[in-house]
Amino acid sequence: MNPLIAAGAASLLQPVAGAAARVVTDKMRETAEAFEASYLSQMLKPMFEGLSTEAPFGGGEAEGTWRGFLVEAMAKQTVKAGGIGLADQVVAQMLKMQEAQEPAA
Repeated sequence: MNPLIAAGAASLLQPVAGAAARVVTDKMRETAEAFEASYLSQMLKPMFEGLSTEAPFGGGEAEGTWRGFLVEAMAKQTVKAGGIGLADQVVAQMLKMQEAQEPAA
């Protein structure tokens, strides 16, 4: 894992109070949705690898080049429309990890 991403993710797990908690939860949601989109993109990618570039956009080398961006956009749109529930599970686990790190009152 990229150390910069790991450092950013670790900072999301630090305990916070009040209104800042909502911001952290929003950041957790954003991170979880980005993860779900990345996962979906990897799952959709093999579906399009076997297609010839003659259709649906006229073919050519450019279509093959830009196909990855199309798959990524489809994955992001799927997450935006509700996804497959992976982001919800990731957020739940992030919150559990955060609660486990909070000192007992």
